[in-house]
Amino acid sequence: MRTTTFDTLAFAKKLKAAGFTEEQAETLAHAQAELIDERLATKTDLERLELRLTIRMGAMIAAGVAFLAAIKLFS
Repeated sequence: MRTTTFDTLAFAKKLKAAGFTEEQAETLAHAQAELIDERLATKTDLERLELRLTIRMGAMIAAGVAFLAAIKLFS
């Protein structure tokens, strides 16, 4: 679920004030909203990624410690 908000109406109004036609402004505003929704990471996205990476790193450290212990034990 995305919690990012982008005010397409306000953006389109700013574009119209800068000289864009209404059609150009609306098209660009909708394209920008889609881009933000599809590609922008939210704080929740980053927190989930951090958790997954922490778990993965912990597993790698545990495997490394076990490997070193096995080497010491069998050497």
